[in-house]
Amino acid sequence: MTPARLLRRLVLLEEGEAPALLWSAAYFFLLLFGYYLLRPVREAIGIARGADRLPWLMTGTLLVMALANPAFAALVSRLPRRRFIPAAYRCFALTMLAFFLAFRFLPHRGGPALGYAFYIWLSVFNLFVVSVFWGLMSDVWSERQGQRLFGFIATGGTLGAIAGAALTGLLTKGFLLGSLRIKVDPLSLLLLSMVTVELAVQCVGRLAAIFKLGDVAHGPREPGPGPLEGLRLIATSRYLQLICAYMLLFTITSTFLYLQQGAIVERAFSGTAARTAAFARIDLWVNVLTLATQVFLTGRIITTLGIPFVLAILPVLTLGGFGALWLWPTFGVMALFQVLRRGLHYAVDRPAREILYIPLGPEERYKAKPFVDTFVYRSGDLLGVWAPTALAALALPVGLAAVGCSGLWLGSSLALGRRVKGAGSQSPD
Repeated sequence: MTPARLLRRLVLLEEGEAPALLWSAAYFFLLLFGYYLLRPVREAIGIARGADRLPWLMTGTLLVMALANPAFAALVSRLPRRRFIPAAYRCFALTMLAFFLAFRFLPHRGGPALGYAFYIWLSVFNLFVVSVFWGLMSDVWSERQGQRLFGFIATGGTLGAIAGAALTGLLTKGFLLGSLRIKVDPLSLLLLSMVTVELAVQCVGRLAAIFKLGDVAHGPREPGPGPLEGLRLIATSRYLQLICAYMLLFTITSTFLYLQQGAIVERAFSGTAARTAAFARIDLWVNVLTLATQVFLTGRIITTLGIPFVLAILPVLTLGGFGALWLWPTFGVMALFQVLRRGLHYAVDRPAREILYIPLGPEERYKAKPFVDTFVYRSGDLLGVWAPTALAALALPVGLAAVGCSGLWLGSSLALGRRVKGAGSQSPD
């Protein structure tokens, strides 16, 4: 059986789409494999001196995002797509090498300051590389293709995340190979992540050849020279503003859950290794659920139910989940809620949200979109992470605020869905 025929059993594939589909999935696999090798390490560093440090780490991440966005917009304004994407990724790879050398050779591994710098850097890395990936996907695939294929493309990332989380959990706990016990320093995985980023760059090159991306900046389908054009578009586009609201409320609720996760894991487990393994187990089951949904259901759910319905699924689940966690704040309830929420986010919510950018132009995809996916995303983190302090001062329960934000998120999803439904296949603005 040929690969194309096998793919048709899993995805709504049409003639000639298989090569580009497989390269796209491989590209996402490599990005998330590299990230999930390091994600559990970041989570353990974040609570190593107490979960109360997380608000300051979120604040630092937002400040770095504020600096990184103009730099990325300037790069996008000077180079064509097939050049600025590899340049951005290789910049991150070089930073990985710098962190590896610093952890290895500085006294006491650089102390807490270096660990927190790594936490912030990896948070920036994840959002930027994934945002650029989906920006390219929404650029080279049509809206109809996106509805059919984005779920399967996301499967590549899920497989990479499963492999990365499983390998990190295995290596940090150690395992027997014959009579030899194998256990590695988790920070050594930075070198392997560097390799995966470079392999992802090679996938970009193959996709650039398949879709005939140009070598000249400011071409018909290339971003223009204005580095602030993305901000102007957000300020004048009701459609982009609704996406911002949807993203902001998603992130605020995610941060509420993330903080509760950190506090619950801190109470339930002692030691960096045990906590790292607990985070890795959650990541593993999130991605198992995501994979099963993406392979068999995502494309059919989106094409059958439509984007407006899909956008409302996660807010409804979040309303119920925070209610349950408010009543039973245990590791089991938290893990179940986290697995369901993140699994459905990656499997259906994220592909549907990326389809929203397909009718738009290159300025929206490569300048407005990264701003939404990074700065707006981290702004939600900042609001969510400091909210418990403000709520405590007002004697209001965090659970009530989480449920209220979930309700607002549901309202924004319905407004965005109406905008999409009213626009049909035309540009919403």
